[in-house]
Amino acid sequence: MHINFLEIFAVFMVLFAIIDIFGSIPIILSIKSKIGNIYPGKTTLVAYGIMLLFLFIGEPLLGIFGVDVSSFAIAGSFVLLLIGMEMILGIELFRNESTGSSGAIVPIAFPIIAGAGSITSLLSLKAEYETINILIALTLNILIVYMVLRLTDFFEKILGPSGLHILRKFFGIILLAIAVKLFMSNTGIDLGR
Repeated sequence: MHINFLEIFAVFMVLFAIIDIFGSIPIILSIKSKIGNIYPGKTTLVAYGIMLLFLFIGEPLLGIFGVDVSSFAIAGSFVLLLIGMEMILGIELFRNESTGSSGAIVPIAFPIIAGAGSITSLLSLKAEYETINILIALTLNILIVYMVLRLTDFFEKILGPSGLHILRKFFGIILLAIAVKLFMSNTGIDLGR
């Protein structure tokens, strides 16, 4: 187990695109207007806890169902493909519903931050990268999530509606590329190498 800055950067970019905290700002602002406070610290810690749980015991949990990480990574590539399509085309395939005062945890911590895409990605990334590098990249992403949750109103003013729209489309394209890479690397398909 060794720290590799290229792996950390690669994992960081994957998780950054999947968590898509900047693209989630409009959803977070909507929830905040309904419930008042979104509790950035509590929300971030709950999301981090969920992702750590899957990072460390996700593989044994899959073993109970007789599924290996490569198979899960292939299934995850389809989830990422759909999320990327959702971001690019502006359609809603996955619903985010808020209920009452639990809005800080559901849906912000789960499933907006620690959703199917990020959990699937963590398990998929374990098939390709060392756990220490994934942990560092995840922690860096969680710090960004916390800062964005603290400064949501500020980012809305800076980026404006069109800036948020462009950011969402950009990260949608990155997710599509990541989905293709995950699928190919876990099926053994090699195009042009």
